Amino acid sequence: MTIKPLMDRVVIKMVEAEETTKSGIILAGAAKEKPQVAEVVAVGPGKTDVVMSVKVGDKVLMSKYSGTEVKIDGEELTILKMEDILAVVE
Repeated sequence: MTIKPLMDRVVIKMVEAEETTKSGIILAGAAKEKPQVAEVVAVGPGKTDVVMSVKVGDKVLMSKYSGTEVKIDGEELTILKMEDILAVVE
């Protein structure tokens, strides 16, 4: 199934959170924070007052707890507005 977002929406797939800290401590499932870095899967056409500044394949930093989580074909995706994307990670 293909998802085509409408207006200024972006579909993203979350990047897995690190399971160990930089010092080597292994984190339990409950101790991990929700990841804020994601990969763009699909981009809507935009609106007259919103220019879509991301493209498919970009890694982005998003607002914490933003968007709507959906499960399509067993894959967990998030749909959010362009304004909830804070930066492109290079």
